[in-house]
Amino acid sequence: MSVQTDYYELLGVERTADGATLKSAYRRLAMQYHPDKNPGCDDSEAKFKAINEAYDCLKDDQKRAAYDRFGHAAFQNGGPGGPGGGFGGGAGFSDLGDIFESIFGGAGFGGAAAGARGGRQQRRGADLRYDMEITLEDAFSGKSEEITIDVSSQCDDCSGSGATPGTGTKTCSTCHGHGQVRAQQGFFVVERTCPSCHGAGQIIESPCKSCHGEGRVDKRQTLSVTIPVGVDDGTRIRLAGKGEAGARGAPAGDLYIFLHLKAHKVFERDGTTLFCRAPISITTAALGGEIEVPGVDRAKVKIKIPAGIQSGKQLRHRGAGMPALHSRGGRGDMVVQIDVETPTRMTPRQRELLQAFRETETGEECPQSTGFFSKLKEMWSESN
Repeated sequence: MSVQTDYYELLGVERTADGATLKSAYRRLAMQYHPDKNPGCDDSEAKFKAINEAYDCLKDDQKRAAYDRFGHAAFQNGGPGGPGGGFGGGAGFSDLGDIFESIFGGAGFGGAAAGARGGRQQRRGADLRYDMEITLEDAFSGKSEEITIDVSSQCDDCSGSGATPGTGTKTCSTCHGHGQVRAQQGFFVVERTCPSCHGAGQIIESPCKSCHGEGRVDKRQTLSVTIPVGVDDGTRIRLAGKGEAGARGAPAGDLYIFLHLKAHKVFERDGTTLFCRAPISITTAALGGEIEVPGVDRAKVKIKIPAGIQSGKQLRHRGAGMPALHSRGGRGDMVVQIDVETPTRMTPRQRELLQAFRETETGEECPQSTGFFSKLKEMWSESN
């Protein structure tokens, strides 16, 4: 059976046949020409192998697309069951990646393959993370702080090249400067990083003794970090190029500073709003008055207390909260929750005055408690 026989003719189907039609035709012919049903018949065995080869190609969408355009030339010298090597022959393609690039515009093969043909690409250094704890006061006013980190930095002796000063590099003989090598696995070509140059495309003739050819060494660095006004918990600050240095002169990664706010003794924060609790005496709650609450900037914030205020009531003071990040002077609010405190220690005179006040109570002074006990009495009388 000639290997050039058209696959569609072998299976007896049209070129527009769908997957189900292909499968049905293959099963019918496979049963007809199976060697077990035709013992000792060389022609049947050859036909059976050809049928399997045709179906194996046409049932795969990518193989079928290549076959429809280039015929058997797409699989010569390395196709299914072939002797290996590159993809060439009559079509003149150097490898399967070129075939699919011609058909699909490089889809599925563009990443590493395109990088290999276009020359090696430097791999930048890794990004690093540093966690910094700051106070609410730091977030309010902003600050500059120095941090010390251990990080891979460019080697000073070789200026990051990895080569001994006065020496150079040569093109890698394994990948020929591409940084990638190709290996054929059946129908597909797989690319991987060159094991000789590790993707650099160049081999250092005389590695630097300080960095052993890496172009970077571990160093302790002191960096200045500017914390802007209005940062919040979880804010991330990026220091470009302050991460790990890239190998052999490749660009450095970035350093990311993650900010964490310490718990404050007085305030809780929600965005630009500050919350706090303020205890007041029963006389201030009953008669009204004014209290002073120190802000985060230590400026005194005066809060007016209306007469008859109850515990749990929240009073808002505009513009006494936190500044917004990157804002131009605008600030949030301060919300003060009032807690009415019952006196636990009193002088005889104070007790006397409170006793006199109780004797004058009519029940209208505290309508909530009066109403509550009235409802209880009604409930008890109804149950009886």
